[in-house]
Amino acid sequence: MALDQEKLNKVLHQGINDFGATFHAACVIIGDKLGLYKGLAPAELAKRTGTTERYVREWLASQAAGGYITLDAATGRFSLSEEQAFTLADEKSPAFLPGAFQVALAATKAVPKLIEAFRTGEGMGWHEHDHELFHGTERFFRPGYAAHLVSEWIPALTGVEARLKEGGRVADVGCGHGASTVLMAQAYPKSTFVGYDYHEGSIHTARERAAESGVADRVKFEVAKAKDFPGTGYDLVTFFDCLHDMGDPVGAAKHVRGALAPEGVWMIVEPFANDRLEDNLNPIGRVFYSASTLLCTPASLDQEVGLALGAQAGEARMRKVVTSGGFSQFRRATETPFNLIYEARP
Repeated sequence: MALDQEKLNKVLHQGINDFGATFHAACVIIGDKLGLYKGLAPAELAKRTGTTERYVREWLASQAAGGYITLDAATGRFSLSEEQAFTLADEKSPAFLPGAFQVALAATKAVPKLIEAFRTGEGMGWHEHDHELFHGTERFFRPGYAAHLVSEWIPALTGVEARLKEGGRVADVGCGHGASTVLMAQAYPKSTFVGYDYHEGSIHTARERAAESGVADRVKFEVAKAKDFPGTGYDLVTFFDCLHDMGDPVGAAKHVRGALAPEGVWMIVEPFANDRLEDNLNPIGRVFYSASTLLCTPASLDQEVGLALGAQAGEARMRKVVTSGGFSQFRRATETPFNLIYEARP
């Protein structure tokens, strides 16, 4: 399949804008109901899919208007370009977008609870969200992990790839449905992996994913928190897009420090963020700040300490957290437009 990079980037840009707008809409509702704005102001498809033609026709029009499908005005026929199909119809594509919208819509179901949380300062745990959020999160993050984790991120860590090829011990903390854990297990068959997450439902699904992928012989999933997961002597501990969600990330860092082997490495994957707020005021920043308002900040505030780093913590704050946890070495190993990958050593 020959992709036009310019056209692909255009589709991705549209998707990112709309993804951010969905999250942003929920933030607008919160601001409206709480009077925050006023306080600032001075004075044939139907047959194949078993659906109804009239609904499908309207849906097609909406998608064409949004640039997600293409209309041939001369024939009245709708179609997907190669780039549109790559981002909307291929779940293995690193640019697959529907999972992002699944996350966003699931997150907005928490708005009534969050309006009250804005008033009381209380948190809202990850486990309290609609179950669609857990499935959407897997579908959103997995394409990116599949595209970068084994080919770029792990090779960027000093000596880690060689250790995993020889046979290492890995703990994947905050593993959710286990997408990252399974990908690593498939790539490094001589190593053993255990995924930890406090959410029991996600661990149950992760075990199913391991069995489906044929790696259950060397992958385990257990319910545990970042500050008390069992085991020591790990060659690699990974945190994928979760450290900023934790109430006590410094406490988590201290526990990781004690769980690593003497030459072990902690890999921390975080959303891309600059250190200064004004440098994050862009479409990607809008996505992350709005998602953080609905998901990340409430999750942290629901836990002990409640540091609430947020999804745009940036490198400087992450460095402070990690070094406060007892690590002497911390560096940015690599990055993508959406992620920062850090390497920490005792």
